[in-house]
Amino acid sequence: MCLPRAFESISELNMENASLLEEIEELSNMKTKQAKEKKAKKAVIRCDRDWDRLDIVVKSITICDNCCNEVDLDELDLSEFANLRYLEIGDECFMHVDEVILIGLERLESVVIGKNSFTMWMCDSYDNPDRHFYLKDCPKLSALIIGCYSFSDYTVCEIENVNALEVIEIGELDEESNTFYYASTLELKSILIHNE
Repeated sequence: MCLPRAFESISELNMENASLLEEIEELSNMKTKQAKEKKAKKAVIRCDRDWDRLDIVVKSITICDNCCNEVDLDELDLSEFANLRYLEIGDECFMHVDEVILIGLERLESVVIGKNSFTMWMCDSYDNPDRHFYLKDCPKLSALIIGCYSFSDYTVCEIENVNALEVIEIGELDEESNTFYYASTLELKSILIHNE
């Protein structure tokens, strides 16, 4: 309960048996629910166990550097995280992931991916026709930032229906980046409808 500016003019306040409120089941359940919601708002992934415990209602996911490089992790599909707003992936993550799917995330606002992520051959010349990146139908996405050498061996990059996109940075200007170096399909498609 929140009572802003309550009892402001009272010179004396006596409260008795306030601890008995904790025994009311509805209040206890509400406190537990609020704690879960607060915890679910932001997730920091440091190892594969953290990934397995990720709550589906999370709003922000941060992947630390050098994480999620297990051989059996070959797909990253975040489409089920309907509340996701912010995705930040560190350097050298997800090296064995062949397909990244960010589709239909209606609340997603920002995607930031560090250097050397989603690549098995960081600075070498190698392409893999089975490696694909899809970013589609994310109407609130305003920023997409991808660091150098990430996705360097991916052959497909499709970005579609991200009409709020204001910032797109892939690699570094005037530097060798090799980001999506082998992408034979690199598409940015959106349909803009202007109301007059």
